[in-house]
Amino acid sequence: MRPIVLNPLFAALTSLSGIGPKLEKLYARLLGRDDEAARVIDLLFHLPSGYVDRRNRPKLSEVTPDTVVTVEVMVERHRPPPPNRPRAPYNIDTCDPHDDTHTLTLTYFNARKDYLQKLLPEGETRYVSGTTKLYDGHLQMVHPDRVVDEEGFAKLPLIDPVYPLTEGLHPNQVHKAIEIALERLPDLTEWQDAAWLKRNGFPGFAAALRSIHRPADVADLDPESSAWSRLAYDELLAGQLALALLRGRMRARPGRGTAAEGLLRARIIKALPYSLTPSQQRAVADIIADLAQPNRMLRLLHGDVGSGKTVVALLAAATVIEAGRQAALMAPTEILARQHFATIKPLADAGGIRVAILTGRERGRERPEVLAALAAGEIDLVVGTHALFQDDVAFHDLALAIVDEQHRFGVHQRLALTRKGEAVDLLVLTATPIPRTLVLTYFGDMDISELREKPAGRQKIDTRTLPLERLPEVIDAVKRALDAGRRIYWVCPLVEESELVDLAAAEDRYKDLTKRFGGILELVHGRMRGPEKDRAMRRFADGEARILVATTVIEVGVDVPEASVMVIEHAERFGLAQLHQLRGRIGRGAESSTCLLLYKAPLGDAAKSRLAILRETEDGFRIAEEDLRLRGEGDLLGTRQSGMPGFRLARLEIHGKLLSTAREDAALALNRDPNLNSPRGSALRQLLYLFGRDEAIKLLRAG
Repeated sequence: MRPIVLNPLFAALTSLSGIGPKLEKLYARLLGRDDEAARVIDLLFHLPSGYVDRRNRPKLSEVTPDTVVTVEVMVERHRPPPPNRPRAPYNIDTCDPHDDTHTLTLTYFNARKDYLQKLLPEGETRYVSGTTKLYDGHLQMVHPDRVVDEEGFAKLPLIDPVYPLTEGLHPNQVHKAIEIALERLPDLTEWQDAAWLKRNGFPGFAAALRSIHRPADVADLDPESSAWSRLAYDELLAGQLALALLRGRMRARPGRGTAAEGLLRARIIKALPYSLTPSQQRAVADIIADLAQPNRMLRLLHGDVGSGKTVVALLAAATVIEAGRQAALMAPTEILARQHFATIKPLADAGGIRVAILTGRERGRERPEVLAALAAGEIDLVVGTHALFQDDVAFHDLALAIVDEQHRFGVHQRLALTRKGEAVDLLVLTATPIPRTLVLTYFGDMDISELREKPAGRQKIDTRTLPLERLPEVIDAVKRALDAGRRIYWVCPLVEESELVDLAAAEDRYKDLTKRFGGILELVHGRMRGPEKDRAMRRFADGEARILVATTVIEVGVDVPEASVMVIEHAERFGLAQLHQLRGRIGRGAESSTCLLLYKAPLGDAAKSRLAILRETEDGFRIAEEDLRLRGEGDLLGTRQSGMPGFRLARLEIHGKLLSTAREDAALALNRDPNLNSPRGSALRQLLYLFGRDEAIKLLRAG
């Protein structure tokens, strides 16, 4: 049960005066709760993105267009629209009361005449606040944010927060709602250590929220301010507590130690065309040690593009298979599952491991046969998609679940696979090196293995950036590469032309290049059916097709060593990690490789930074840190798309330095009070509810 003291904060927004069903829908969209009713706490956690500073009030002669200003004006005359043109704007002419040569037109659309005449009576002085623009050489302000008289101006905050909005919501409505919500803030028991708060100069929780929503100074709205940092730390601590509780409960469940002599592993290593890198050897040793323990393994394996995660996963599987048990590898897409299967099958055959694939495409007689063999223990390792955790899939004795690209699966899906056996060990792979702050944030319940080196023989990639105007030169270069026997990826961002986004579509580029080069092209995109994709990929891998035009479906897992040229169109539209992933499809064979990043000029600052970093380095760990700095955590891990909880108050690029402290604090709190029953434990339960981590409370209740 949620503590009663929190009920005012979890009340629906409609409990605030002035918010009815129509406005509630707009607030739900604004606050990211489209599928659920928005609550008072969601509004209080909607922090400002800027501010209006009314301490400096320019005269009209000093106003710079396209800025937010507060000015004193004399209302000269109203110019309502003609009766036959009701959609025309309602204009009000004003001037500087001390210098009538400088004027400002206030413009309203769909406004009521009686309301405006009362708000701005002719001959009176008013203070107006809003964004100024030049229109036909005249200074104009459309729909001022504030219009007040002398008495009202005296009551206006000198520093006025500016909030992110959604269409249909006016700034004044949000200000008013937040003011009412602040009055609902209860006095909560402090969950932070008093000495620690004093040492950092942090205010209490309620005081911190009031300080940001009612700033006394511009500095109060800085994410690095003591108030904002306090709230960010609260959110980080809630996350670390939840992860520590999850880890504790998983660790508390008895495991089944699995040990093996390593005969199967030795056969697989002998069949490899290269030696394991030092970090691969360390990762395998850590996993073998974990598997032998009576506790369940929870380990994350992340590394750079092409650092050999699949081989490490296969060697982990070989350990449990040699002990007479089974393993499963789950990938987020069919194309990736099939690529894993293609990589694993020859090595598994060399080791004497029986391997099968199970995706949504296995139907007819094939599917029941695979299911029967799996249940009978006649399949040692199964590779598949989310089809693996469906109800009709049963294992003889599943010992190890390997989940690839886990952030594309929810925690529930990951746990659903581990429930297919008794005390199943879990190994999570990700093809994206993850910055340390994000490892602590999202994978803090796991032990970590990193693969930093690339296997021997990996080629350095020559990365160049070119404006799209030089496309004819690029096509000529592709012709020379084809003449030299090269194979080429050509990546486009969209499948179809969009009216909103002027991007070259994969289908159009495929047609254009086919006109020039004939039938040596294949096309792969997300809307194709599985067998069509497989056929196209097979023709490219076999060398029948020499150019593969694709969308980002080839981002991870696709392995064609003979491909040595990558052209990425509209590279400015891709994220840094995504560009690094795509580039990682080449440089896998004996040939030197080239990556051409085509961009549409002019480039914005963020896009310029991304492309410059890619030219400088191929170190995926450095690229991941830069990506976090440029984009923030939600986009980087795909949390905004996948439903994983991103942060509302904390910004990892700013507050990430607080994470280690939060992790230690959570561990210490649970070490002293595992069930959070003490006075501080009770306050920490409130914290978990406040930040939507109540799943962790259920773990406590489950014992």
